[in-house]
Amino acid sequence: MLILTRKKDESIILDGKIEIKVIEIEDGKVKIGIEAPRDIDIVRKELYKKIEEENITAVEYKYKPEDIKKLFKQNNN
Repeated sequence: MLILTRKKDESIILDGKIEIKVIEIEDGKVKIGIEAPRDIDIVRKELYKKIEEENITAVEYKYKPEDIKKLFKQNNN
């Protein structure tokens, strides 16, 4: 892990494409701004982990044929 010290209004540049700037420091919280190309997804880590867990659960879940039939019947009513 690379650890950098930045002050308010200072930033770092990643790969010449992404800028992370310290916007505000107050009451033990740091507000940052991220400027990046639109094709790069930026997601909070806790949300990313939740999505990752749900994707793993979805892949591991084994539907029984009767479960699938019930789903189709519910959608047709």
